[in-house]
Amino acid sequence: MNDKNNNSSDNQNTNHQIQPQIGIVSQYIKDFSFENPNAPKVLENSSPPHVNVNVEVNAKPYENDTFEVNIHIIAEAKENDSITFILDLTYGGIFRIIGVPKDQIQPVLLVECPRLIFPFARRVVADATRDGGYSPLLLNPIDFLSLFRQKIAEQKKNQKE
Repeated sequence: MNDKNNNSSDNQNTNHQIQPQIGIVSQYIKDFSFENPNAPKVLENSSPPHVNVNVEVNAKPYENDTFEVNIHIIAEAKENDSITFILDLTYGGIFRIIGVPKDQIQPVLLVECPRLIFPFARRVVADATRDGGYSPLLLNPIDFLSLFRQKIAEQKKNQKE
């Protein structure tokens, strides 16, 4: 009977795999700039400026099973070819990733991790533009999977050249 119990527990141990885990160790503003070069004159305009937003994501190993993931957001607002404001934010996070197969680490880092910290970066952008005298710039949700696919396609294209 002991043999059966031991074999049973051995089978449980071999069948038991580590569940994938993604945890935020910390998150922070890594770099931030808000330029409002034509204030207060530009704030007198009643129409909102045209805003162009560019987003990039990058990741790199940090320590042991942790990685640093950064979302870089640049928002440039113009009205009649005149700059109203420029916002440049790098919002970062340190993530602990356990039990994720090596071939899945990159998608986790460039898709899932940014999804977790994006709402906080979005709040920083909204608060800064509001504090700069404008209506809060509420960034639309970002499709990080599409950004990842574009990045992979660019890498493949560059490798062929």
